[in-house]
Amino acid sequence: MPNAERPQAPFAEEGQHRLLLDAITDYAIYMLDPAGIITSWNSGAQRFSGYTPAEIVGRHFSLFHTEEDQQAGLPQRSLDIAINAGKYEAENLRVRKDGSVYWAHVVIDPILDPTGKLVGFATITRDLTEKKAAEEALRQSEQQFRLLVQGVTDYAIFMLDRDGCVSSWNSGAKRIKGYTSDEIIGAHFSHFYTPEDRERGDPERSLEVAIREGRCEKEGWRVRKDGSRFWAHVVLDAIHDDDGELIGFAKITRDVTERMETQKALEEAREALFQSQKMEAIGRLTGGIAHDFNNLLAAILGSLELVDKRLPADAKVRPLIENAIQGAQRGASLTRRLLAFARRQELNPEPVDAAALVRGMSAFLQRTLGPSITIEIDFPHDLPPVLADSNQLESALLNLAVNSRDAMPDGGVITIAARQEMIVPGHSSKLEPGHYVCLSVSDTGEGMDEQTLARAMEPFFTTKGVGKGTGLGLSMVHGLAEQSNGRLILKSRKGEGTMALLWLPVAELDAATLSFLNQASTPSAAPGTRELSILTVDDDFLVLTNTVAMLEDLGHRVFEASSGEQALQVLEREAAIDLVITDQAMPQMTGTQLADVIKLKWPHLPVILATGHTELEPGLNPKLQRLTKPFRQVDLVRVIAEAVRAEPALSQNG
Repeated sequence: MPNAERPQAPFAEEGQHRLLLDAITDYAIYMLDPAGIITSWNSGAQRFSGYTPAEIVGRHFSLFHTEEDQQAGLPQRSLDIAINAGKYEAENLRVRKDGSVYWAHVVIDPILDPTGKLVGFATITRDLTEKKAAEEALRQSEQQFRLLVQGVTDYAIFMLDRDGCVSSWNSGAKRIKGYTSDEIIGAHFSHFYTPEDRERGDPERSLEVAIREGRCEKEGWRVRKDGSRFWAHVVLDAIHDDDGELIGFAKITRDVTERMETQKALEEAREALFQSQKMEAIGRLTGGIAHDFNNLLAAILGSLELVDKRLPADAKVRPLIENAIQGAQRGASLTRRLLAFARRQELNPEPVDAAALVRGMSAFLQRTLGPSITIEIDFPHDLPPVLADSNQLESALLNLAVNSRDAMPDGGVITIAARQEMIVPGHSSKLEPGHYVCLSVSDTGEGMDEQTLARAMEPFFTTKGVGKGTGLGLSMVHGLAEQSNGRLILKSRKGEGTMALLWLPVAELDAATLSFLNQASTPSAAPGTRELSILTVDDDFLVLTNTVAMLEDLGHRVFEASSGEQALQVLEREAAIDLVITDQAMPQMTGTQLADVIKLKWPHLPVILATGHTELEPGLNPKLQRLTKPFRQVDLVRVIAEAVRAEPALSQNG
């Protein structure tokens, strides 16, 4: 029996192979004869193509090829390649029984007998539909991602290799940094850093942080291809493979210069608002103190003048009185400066002797600027008067001198000079043609560059540290020049000092004006004026008493009132009032309100407004005479003379 069973072994082995092939469903495995006719068919082939063995065995395998491949002769060519090369392997489309196509991986091996004769082909086909679909999806995803990255222009998105060299580059990177991909790929990303940052090792430190913490995010200056700088927000992420190995870095950079500048402008606006509010508060406080101080000085100065007139000539006493008067006058000058600072004085253009004004404030200037500053004054003898507000002009020159001092921290020379010039059309100052005086304040300081010079007169712009300047000085001088029909011009170069040129129009004085000013310069009644009945109104008892005393000393008859209401009662009662001198800042009824009532009831009665500062109502009669506090007797004489000239028909209030 054993000998009888041996011949059956090959048949058993063949059956096992057939069972094995039929059990494989992921691969189509079938045989072809030398002509390409199908001779065997496994279950995997049936699953792929849809044909049963009965339907397909005996047919040519070209049936699985597309019509285009059949016309191109691919079936026979694949068999020829298998014979000649020993194997044919390719990926191409195949056709199922239902006509649908699928992507297949095909291997064809020639089968030879022991003599080398071709007996057929073994074909193994694998359905790659899912793999191809996954690959296509991945390809499309990668393409979409690549298009997305390339389409982003507001962000520079690029990759770095492990050493920090650029390995990819999007259009946003080109737009922001200026490099094309050909110019930058392969270069180290430190190209984008400033020289200072490179010297500090910032690029390498960023990579170290990204490796250690996985991410590095910061803001700082970056450099474009053309050398210009921009403020950038940068995110650097470390990229690892599936095994955790570092393969490079992803870098995203955004140009946030505009945001930074907007934020800076907002901070400057907040600081400007703070400075404005602070200046407003200081101005109100200063103005209030100066107003009250003015009233005290008015009483002191007026009383001292009267005492000086009444005291006998005593060589020991008179110098003391004169010193006290000069001290009171300096106090008056100080209050004018305070009121000018608080901007509670209106602009009152008048002929001003600029040379006398500068010499008069030179001692105050020297004390203000300090011992390290030398002041030089250069004025010609024949300099004509300018048309300006003397208080504001004094404040402007002080501001310019203080700016010059601040530009010379180690000391230096400030020169205040003046010259007369006839401006013709086309002059560089762009002033209207006419006669002008050019006041100049120059220093030997550090000077300004072009950018600083261009902004120097902007309100709140300052190069000084926080708390060391308001940025209003030059803008106030500029405002004074413009209001006075003049011009402020700055000339400066870095390292060569600064010169401020203040152009002011020459005051044109006719003979009558000069004669009148000369007549009103002595403390006695002006020629041609008789004894007047004058009503003086002031809510401050000291000022009221002092004014009454000075008027009576001049020979006038005086009536008193401590409020606007009392003044109207006096006017109703006394029919022979020739003139009213009233304070401005009074409770319940201001001086201008009183003047309006008088204008209605007694239209020909002149009114003189006495005030240390003027916050006057709109529409105020410009003919209303002004008397600046604190005033001296000579000022009373002048303003009364002007009132008499302006309104000769007196005593018509009744």
